[in-house]
Amino acid sequence: MDLEKKCIEIRKNILKEIGTLGVGHIGGSLSIVETLVVLYYKHMNIDPNSPQMVGRDRLVVSKGHSGPAVYAVLADLGYFPKNWLLTLNKPGTNLPSHCDMNRTPGVDMTTGSLGQGFSCAVGIAKASKIKKDSATIYTIIGDGETQEGQIWESAMFASHHDLNNLIAFTDYNKLQLDGKTQDICSIDPLDKKWEVFGWNVIVVENGNSCTEIDEAVKKAKVFKSKPTMIILNTVKGCGVSFAEKAGASNHSMTVSEEMFKEGIEELGGDQ
Repeated sequence: MDLEKKCIEIRKNILKEIGTLGVGHIGGSLSIVETLVVLYYKHMNIDPNSPQMVGRDRLVVSKGHSGPAVYAVLADLGYFPKNWLLTLNKPGTNLPSHCDMNRTPGVDMTTGSLGQGFSCAVGIAKASKIKKDSATIYTIIGDGETQEGQIWESAMFASHHDLNNLIAFTDYNKLQLDGKTQDICSIDPLDKKWEVFGWNVIVVENGNSCTEIDEAVKKAKVFKSKPTMIILNTVKGCGVSFAEKAGASNHSMTVSEEMFKEGIEELGGDQ
């Protein structure tokens, strides 16, 4: 499979979701497209025909406001009909603004209250170890989310219990709801912090490169003594110029019909 082409397709569907609604969390959804595509289409042991398959790999997107990206991938894989994407955050939808495992097939954990999803991922990894089901547990956190104390409590627990079946990603796009992370509460040096907390750390210079992410995941999967944190240097709103230019304002922004059409054309048009 051409993963780069798949990323373009997923970005188009994210635009359709948010463009149909007219507003949404576009920045952080677009920044993790490559990560989701590499995991779901290349690395994860899953079965869309059996969403609750015993021993399956799991992905907890702790930055749950990136739900539109998750939904675009899950729909493409066949967990639910693609026309559900046009119901994003509307009355009666199964696709709420933030991920909800009780409403969306394929979502492994309800998230959105920042820090809690990461704790759940650590708990799932511990449970997997106890059951000896050989699953790999993946989780994605935001850089703004990293300011939450709960992240570091969970980090200590995961390291203490040698959860080498846990692979985490930081979407390090340097922006959060109210501005730059370095201005609001700097988390640098991020790699050193995770190392001190007992984690194996891999830094991906281009966090929007499928190739670099794939190589990082391969390295993490063969590392057998610690949990791994993969730090992704990403661009918030990546791949859609109006979102990239909006900076921190793209956390959740209005997407007009004109902007939607512009974004689709930029991605190669709607086939």
